[in-house]
Amino acid sequence: MASEEQREEVFRQLLHQGVLTHEDKPFWDLLTWARLQKMLTVLRHRTKHIVVGMEAVDDGHNQAAILRSADAFGVQEVAVVTGRGGFAPSERVTQGAHKWLTIRHYPDIQEAMESLKARGYVIWASRLDPQAVPLDRVDLSRPAAFFFGNEHAGLSPDALALADRTFVIPMVGFAQSLNVSVAAAITLYQSTHRARELLGDAYFLSPQEQGALFRRWLRIATPSVRRMASLEGRNT
Repeated sequence: MASEEQREEVFRQLLHQGVLTHEDKPFWDLLTWARLQKMLTVLRHRTKHIVVGMEAVDDGHNQAAILRSADAFGVQEVAVVTGRGGFAPSERVTQGAHKWLTIRHYPDIQEAMESLKARGYVIWASRLDPQAVPLDRVDLSRPAAFFFGNEHAGLSPDALALADRTFVIPMVGFAQSLNVSVAAAITLYQSTHRARELLGDAYFLSPQEQGALFRRWLRIATPSVRRMASLEGRNT
């Protein structure tokens, strides 16, 4: 357990690095040292170099499993285009992991993919296709967004037309397909591992990006202070 002096020293270091501001102090003070250490460790492993996207993934358990995999492998951003089944990930499956992610909802696949392209991402569509690139050969020198489609129909024709490339997870069994959440987990594990080795420190969030994210996390982790701040804002 850290002493009060150690906690203050770490807070001052984060202030100096631009990760925190003085306004974050009430939130910082309410959390245990163990909780703060865990949050900082997770933060340092987060990336925006890889994004995972879902188009019309309808099953709540699959939605939740993909979110949980994103969190587990340090992928901060998830793009969601809702299908007929809506978007209601099972919290029993996510185990709260969804709270820490940046989940961006788009009205259609065109807006989702074009928005990511405008930010410099190469769009990779999951597809069993003779021209598809094996996952372990996907070029990760540029930011990559991996999209997965509906459990039965896969990605829509619009998604495949808009994607830059298609990729496939090579398989040697009788079955030539995987559950969408399993495919997403394998993709995120392998792509984050390779990109981290390829890019080094450039793979991770910048200090400014870490700061913005950590400040949001502090407020998520301390709802009582968040409610107080909201009430104070209404009374001013």
